[in-house]
Amino acid sequence: MAQGGVNPDTQSYNIMINGFCKIKKVDEAMNLFKKMHCKNIIPNVVTYTSLIDGLCKSGKISYALKLVDEMHDRGVPPDIITYSSILDALCKNHQVDKAIALLTKLKDQVFEDLFVKGYNLDVYAYTVMIQGFCVKGLFNEALALLSKMEDNGCIPDAKTYEIIILSLFKKDENDMAEKLLREMIARGLL
Repeated sequence: MAQGGVNPDTQSYNIMINGFCKIKKVDEAMNLFKKMHCKNIIPNVVTYTSLIDGLCKSGKISYALKLVDEMHDRGVPPDIITYSSILDALCKNHQVDKAIALLTKLKDQVFEDLFVKGYNLDVYAYTVMIQGFCVKGLFNEALALLSKMEDNGCIPDAKTYEIIILSLFKKDENDMAEKLLREMIARGLL
């Protein structure tokens, strides 16, 4: 019998899949995922997100993106953790163009969808997205996201500011960098 709305079989598979992904045995995790399908056990957002995170950390981002498509096809909406894993992997693998394309594609949908569902983006998720914009020199977008972050009640941390400030200094945008540095000091983050 399902407890708390989660099929015990799904939960058991989730634990094993997540465990395999954590120890970098993504192929084994994928095999379990395939067994779930064969046994007609329905994967949930936790199942997919564990696999997506494992695939991203193994450098198999294209497979992770295919799983996101599969999630949509099966009516399992990705959550903030799912998107954070993908955006983080894309940025870390110098695929900022893809991260920005994904973010642009999802931006309105993700923000609205997540807020309507009661999710709050955390500092990490915002910082990953801001970093992607900074890497591409899209400072207006990074600063707009910083502002949106604060408007949504998420307070930037030192890492968030550091990413923007260092990027601004590298692009000789010293006035804006100094303004943010003063703001960072005023907030007691430095």
